[in-house]
Amino acid sequence: MASRKSRRGARLVVGRRWFAVAVLVLVGLLYYRPLNDYFSSRAQRVQRLSEVARIQRQHATLERKLRAASSPAALAAEERRLGYIHPGDHLFLVKDIPRWRHRQNASRHGHSSG
Repeated sequence: MASRKSRRGARLVVGRRWFAVAVLVLVGLLYYRPLNDYFSSRAQRVQRLSEVARIQRQHATLERKLRAASSPAALAAEERRLGYIHPGDHLFLVKDIPRWRHRQNASRHGHSSG
């Protein structure tokens, strides 16, 4: 009779172990999806934060460029580059600068060319 009890007890222990394993597997399966989503969300958050930081740096750079381009000196330089004339300014048209330079060099060296 003792051997029958010991076999029955051994089966109960094995059965409990399999039940515990089954419960652990079920818990693992139930937690897999939320944990996977959590870690995926964390990785996306880190990526988004680095992207936000990059965009903020880019925005700051563009703001500095805008302030520099909007300064009165920069606007005046751009107006000159575009050929704008302010009221009261005098317009001078200079033509054939290479020929003028040639004449200037010739007159400095004592040559006369027509």
